Amino acid sequence: MSGFTLHDLQCFDAVIQAGGFQAAAARLHRSHPAVFAAVARLERQTGLPLLDRSGYRVAATAAGRSFHRRAQGLLAEMQALRSHAEQLAMGEESELHIVLGDLCPRPQALALLGRFFADCAHTRLHLHFESVSGPRERLFDDSADLIVHRAEAGDAQLETIALGEVRMVPVVAPGFLPFPIDRAIRPAQLRGLTQCVMRDSARHSPPVDYFTIDGAPQCTVADQSMKKDLIAHGLAWGHMPHFLVAAELADGRLLSIAGRHLPGRGERLVAARRRDRAHGPVATRLWDHLRAQAPQIRAALAAPVGEAAAPRKRAR
Repeated sequence: MSGFTLHDLQCFDAVIQAGGFQAAAARLHRSHPAVFAAVARLERQTGLPLLDRSGYRVAATAAGRSFHRRAQGLLAEMQALRSHAEQLAMGEESELHIVLGDLCPRPQALALLGRFFADCAHTRLHLHFESVSGPRERLFDDSADLIVHRAEAGDAQLETIALGEVRMVPVVAPGFLPFPIDRAIRPAQLRGLTQCVMRDSARHSPPVDYFTIDGAPQCTVADQSMKKDLIAHGLAWGHMPHFLVAAELADGRLLSIAGRHLPGRGERLVAARRRDRAHGPVATRLWDHLRAQAPQIRAALAAPVGEAAAPRKRAR
């Protein structure tokens, strides 16, 4: 077996991933004949029939599938090495763009960033606030280096640092509901009442709805603080991050209506950055700083959700 090149492996991987030579050529920005020749050369050099070309679409043979699994590890290492080289060549960044999402505990996050950037005199911080799917959109539009927001577990496109769970709890002001509060309230009972929801700051991503009740009148707000004020003044009901309403739930200014049919939900809060991008030295130091300081944010989110029972007694 003679040696083969990384270029040949890349072409073979692209054909498997894209499902054909033409699609692989488009993905790699190379010509169809160049990709075809690279794969044919790899087959000659390995002495293996890696692709079955007898059907309408090419497919990996059994040997090809096995070879591809092993090749992916090498290609991943190559990409990591390329990213590391880009990072070394960058020098210290002149600016970083960071997005805080609507579920982020801002005092803790801002204190953490303040401590870090106090020692980064030559890097300008651009801080943005986005809601719902806005933070992720910014990240994949290349207008953010890092976000602090919710993220689905297992998102292969993101590298994340777990910052804790944000517990979302449905709340109302005392006297807002025209019926007694108990743990059996159903969404249908709330359909005639105004629900306050967060406005999605994304500009072109598909709309995402959280906790909305079909057919219910809605009012939208741009941030969680405005949402809390609106609910506290009896203008609507809605789901709030528990850390933002813990004091109001404790003294009865807001009441939880969580129960069997309105359980709320825990949202996974993370710091996130893209896996497929090189990160400069300041961004890398910030990432390490966030990892080290993450327990402070977890502690801010760790308070248990108050039960609805105690506030109900005050309301009566």
